[in-house]
Amino acid sequence: MSARQWLNEPVIWSDEGRNIRAVTDANTDFWRQTYYGVTLDSGHFYRQEVRGNFTTEVTLSGEYETMHDHSGLMLRVDEQNWLRAGIEYVDGTTHVSTVITREFSDWSMAPWPQYAGSLRIRLTRHETAVRVQCLDNDGSWKLVRLGYLNLPGTVQVGVMCCSPEREGFAASFSNFTIFD
Repeated sequence: MSARQWLNEPVIWSDEGRNIRAVTDANTDFWRQTYYGVTLDSGHFYRQEVRGNFTTEVTLSGEYETMHDHSGLMLRVDEQNWLRAGIEYVDGTTHVSTVITREFSDWSMAPWPQYAGSLRIRLTRHETAVRVQCLDNDGSWKLVRLGYLNLPGTVQVGVMCCSPEREGFAASFSNFTIFD
């Protein structure tokens, strides 16, 4: 595994190993074309290279208060092929949100009534399949997305955050871990 580096480094951030904090710059996002007709690759992504199959987990928390504030995990090949999954604030409610991009972004989301200030999320690579799960209050992992990406042997993996409608969204990532 390689050392972590920023794609679009935010002005304010800290890294204490497994605990990371970032405050978003203005109008940041990851999105490609679908419905909105825009391509944005300005979100903050703190990543490292990982080879082969793996599982990564992190606990998310933040001040989700403006439309499309979001934070989570990201798996990225390049600007046209990636997945982001985590918490997103939409229509006044916190959702579990996943975007898979294969030249065009798709978006799936569901309200997460169990959200009480933090959420543990897991992303697992199985060759070209990517599985996203969230830890429920009863202690069990719930499947929220299973998707396909044409993945090379080595990909970029890490935490991400965005705030397309503002600046200053403070996101915290606790106990960030990658398992082989």
